[in-house]
Amino acid sequence: MNDEIDAPLGDKKKQELNKIRQDKTARKGWRSLVQFNSNKLPLARILIGLLFALIAFIAAIFVFVDNPDGGRPNALVPIVDAPIANQVATKISNENKKPEINIVNEEVTQLENSGTSISIIKVDENMPDAGSISTIGIEALNEFGAYANLVEKTPNGAIPQVGKDGKTPFNAYQRASISPAAASGKTLIAIVVTGLGLSESGTIDAIDKLPDNVTLAFAPYGRTLNRTTAAAREGGHEILLSLPLEPFDYPQNDPGPQTLLVDQPTRANLDRLFWLMGRFGGYVGVINHMGAKFTSSAADFNPIMEELALRGLGYIDDGSSKRSLAANLANNNRVPFAYGAVILDNNPSRSAILASLRILEKTATEKNGALGIASALPISIKTISEWAKTLKDKNIILVPASAVMSRP
Repeated sequence: MNDEIDAPLGDKKKQELNKIRQDKTARKGWRSLVQFNSNKLPLARILIGLLFALIAFIAAIFVFVDNPDGGRPNALVPIVDAPIANQVATKISNENKKPEINIVNEEVTQLENSGTSISIIKVDENMPDAGSISTIGIEALNEFGAYANLVEKTPNGAIPQVGKDGKTPFNAYQRASISPAAASGKTLIAIVVTGLGLSESGTIDAIDKLPDNVTLAFAPYGRTLNRTTAAAREGGHEILLSLPLEPFDYPQNDPGPQTLLVDQPTRANLDRLFWLMGRFGGYVGVINHMGAKFTSSAADFNPIMEELALRGLGYIDDGSSKRSLAANLANNNRVPFAYGAVILDNNPSRSAILASLRILEKTATEKNGALGIASALPISIKTISEWAKTLKDKNIILVPASAVMSRP
């Protein structure tokens, strides 16, 4: 600083001019460098060339590489068929094996034979009149839980139909039971437990604990329905399909996918019905799930009842709606029918369920048979199982639902 003050005025001016010249020279050199780089390295052209090369590479992959799943997200997932820790469920692992049954002096023995395509009844030649009886082929249930001649294949799956010989699914799948006429004055009571099939472990537990004559209704949404319904049949239970129908507060209260709705074209509701029917096989009929609004509309409900009649199925009304037209429509269409006289677990406590069972007993005595409805709650299953053990002392017989259904 002192040097600048002490320097002559001319020298100071020369220094400033030299500084300005140096700055101009530096800027000119930078421009030259940039110009040189841009001339030697055309960045825009290089980037465009790389882009075209990338496009050509991708096109070559599609043309020359045989990969039908290219571009699709995929993952390899191991499939494990975990066994069910349950005696009833483990029996169904050989479901597709066709047993051979020998009838000898009225004693039936079952021999497993995986090589046969049908079950054969053989009659001992030493039995009286054996010569007049020939061997008969008995068709076995398929993996869907149905007889092949009693299903129609549709885009929605295999759905029930009446066989060419006139046999109906209702008759084919019902559990053998005593009739009211043969009950010798004893009271017949049937119980349907609903809400099964959604939880595999809960369903298997219910199958284990409930008496064989309790009928089980399966929701059409479970992931393992073929397995759980097969376990139910193996356990001796008659089964039903739960049919979701529109309630008055729909959609706030939604029965589930493919619910049958009022004010819809008949074809639309039938398509939904076929989808629901195709979830599993081997059921004697259907039972409503909700549906107070739908069952009160004859225009919407009657085509469904007509279809049940054509397909040889029964219908059970759970008794939750006093407006239901089910009884009249079933009678008009000659559909086997029963009405739920008592809902057993509106109050899900042991004492309340036992009180409802006493009401059911009284109703059955007065009307020569009655049907009760319960949900698959653990407390309901336990209470019904305990109650069933007391029936011998009450002159009451627990029967499957089909035994108390009307036979038009």
